[in-house]
Amino acid sequence: MNAQTTKKGTPKQREAGRVNVRYLTVTAMLTAVAYILMFLDFSVPFMPSFIKMDLSELPALIGSFSMGPLCGVLVCLIKNVLHLFISTTGGVGELSNFLLGAAFVLPAGLIYKHKKSKRNALLGSLLGSLIMGLFSIVSNYFLVYPVYYNFMDKEAVLNAYQVILPSVKNIFQCLVYFNMPFTIVKGLFSAGITMLVYKHLSPVLKGSGDRR
Repeated sequence: MNAQTTKKGTPKQREAGRVNVRYLTVTAMLTAVAYILMFLDFSVPFMPSFIKMDLSELPALIGSFSMGPLCGVLVCLIKNVLHLFISTTGGVGELSNFLLGAAFVLPAGLIYKHKKSKRNALLGSLLGSLIMGLFSIVSNYFLVYPVYYNFMDKEAVLNAYQVILPSVKNIFQCLVYFNMPFTIVKGLFSAGITMLVYKHLSPVLKGSGDRR
């Protein structure tokens, strides 16, 4: 091994180093965007006012496709760790947000990683949206809403749903009829935007001409 190789490492080691730096840089950049998007939430029609729409899973999904599913999960994790400093739920809301985000981007990223195609990206996003929607029932029922009841009476929460749909009789029905479809649609919004922009962002994020 010559002195030049000893000093700077083998070409393979140097390439691995560049990949690691890019991975960390892209993850940090996408996390920053996701964190900002957490504050750009808004109300939607036919939902109680305390339920807000945001697209903070969008950067995580892009990361999951471009850098691998672990990147997407890390974006979901770090954005919520940062949000802990201003949490009003004692970390419960952030834990739920992380679990839901991971349930969305992990299956999507794994399916896309298996075979990088537009079809698999769409299939993975649809499956991730469905899993996130189903898991939102469990997350809200056992984690988030018990915290809500400390600030808002359980009957008041139920009444907020009944104003929109009087036939719902309990919180579980509310989560099935309102929160699950809402969460699935939220995932589909992120998926749709990703499908539109990913082809253009991929070479920038990967630092190559690879648009997959």
